[in-house]
Amino acid sequence: MLIKTRLGDAQKFVRLTEPNLKEFLIAAFAKFGVPAVTEGVKVVDSSGTELDEDVFEDVVKDPSAGVLTIKYETEFVSMVGSPEPSEPPSRGSSDSQDTLILSESPPAKQQRLDTEAKHLVETILNNKPGGERIMKEYNRSKCLTDETRRKMVNILAADITEKNGTSPPREVKEMYARGIVSLFPYLRDPFSRTGYEHYYDGASGTLYLAWRIKTIQRSTARDRRSSYGASPEETSGERGLGGPAARRESQFVPETVLSEDECKEAIALMKHLADEDIIKKKMKLTFDFRRNMILDPEQSSNVLSVFPRFKDIKGLVEQDFVLMFGEDVSGKFLEKWTTTFKRKIIQQCRKLASTSELEDLLQAADTPEDVTEVDDDIGWDSDLSSILLLLHLIPPSALGRKRPGKLSASQAEKHLVVFKKTGTNIEEHLDAITTSTQPYLLAVGRRKKVAHQFFIILDKNAIACRSTSSLGAFDELFKAHYVFATTYNPMLCNMFTFIQTTMYNIDVGTVKETPRVAEIRARLLH
Repeated sequence: MLIKTRLGDAQKFVRLTEPNLKEFLIAAFAKFGVPAVTEGVKVVDSSGTELDEDVFEDVVKDPSAGVLTIKYETEFVSMVGSPEPSEPPSRGSSDSQDTLILSESPPAKQQRLDTEAKHLVETILNNKPGGERIMKEYNRSKCLTDETRRKMVNILAADITEKNGTSPPREVKEMYARGIVSLFPYLRDPFSRTGYEHYYDGASGTLYLAWRIKTIQRSTARDRRSSYGASPEETSGERGLGGPAARRESQFVPETVLSEDECKEAIALMKHLADEDIIKKKMKLTFDFRRNMILDPEQSSNVLSVFPRFKDIKGLVEQDFVLMFGEDVSGKFLEKWTTTFKRKIIQQCRKLASTSELEDLLQAADTPEDVTEVDDDIGWDSDLSSILLLLHLIPPSALGRKRPGKLSASQAEKHLVVFKKTGTNIEEHLDAITTSTQPYLLAVGRRKKVAHQFFIILDKNAIACRSTSSLGAFDELFKAHYVFATTYNPMLCNMFTFIQTTMYNIDVGTVKETPRVAEIRARLLH
């Protein structure tokens, strides 16, 4: 009989002729080349359950037993190097010297925890209905569909509560979350501290596993009502550290620092200048003055009145964003979208539940540039369609009980981009706006697919985009949030947060993200 056995961070097959605990320990220690002891040690299976002599034979004959781990009764740590059998301890030695203590480096401990967690999750999935299909799907595609991910979380959460009750310790939930990304490494989020925080975040006690356990708690305690799901304010990056409205150090260091009077003089002069180069230079010199004004709640609403040239001099939004973050950050979205993300987003969206809106976007996004479609005048161009697909992949969060419920990606689209035909009076469009809104794009053209002029609409003001492409205009729209320190629209918050952290790498690790953002990032970056 061959038994998979772990001692420290080493794992080997141990051959056993008689399936009893004592013989197993003797054979295992001989295999690992360490002194044999049968006292002061214990053997546990993949779930951490200790095996006694009377059940040992039954357990090892069960194929689901998995790996048996030998642990010392003293503080157990993994082997860094397996010592060879040495001379027996002298008679003068103390009792504590009779027990072998193995030392472990932090990387070795991390590896041991990952391996133990992996085998725990693997054993559960192998022995639960539907678990084998989950593993087959991952092995085939290196990812899990949303439906399969939900089934996996349900299986594991059920196992947690069966073994630990409906209020399991934090360490248990972390063990299962660690096991998920150890068994399925392509589900690991490369931007988070542990890689598994979208399954369980110990700091906040939330996310996929915790949420499912919450549901189980509610179903077993129906007299106690508790909230499930977060409002946009709770999931928004602005509630955490970072985001468009955060005060931050800019990359720009001016050669000349203007006094307040000199700033006001430059501002007054810019309103009447026609030379764009001089205007851009003056805008640079007044950058710090403008940032202080934008971040002052009492003055921020007047920024476009004080600096009206944002509306007609193209490129000023881009210039201020570069002064804040630098050229390298500014160019990241346009560099990454077509080369890294667009194709993968289309592939992921093909796995979503089909709707007519989704199918139209997929057809438009995946159309070669040299092919003319019959429905040419209905949809957006390929680039903007792929951005709207991201809204389907990372949909809006539910707005809570006191507000309209869950919104569709198609509803959220209307808060991102609006189309008007060539010849539309822009001022009439602005006059029709009745409430203050977060920035959105106004696309103008003969048809959606060939829109050639874009404006950023902010508080009944139209800021002309420098770019004539939909992708470039969207890039400017994102940057306008930071230039004017305006929060993301709650319906677009998840999508914009993904773009902020994953593409621009702004406030990575500090801004609060929903688990869906981290999950999609893990899929697209592997």
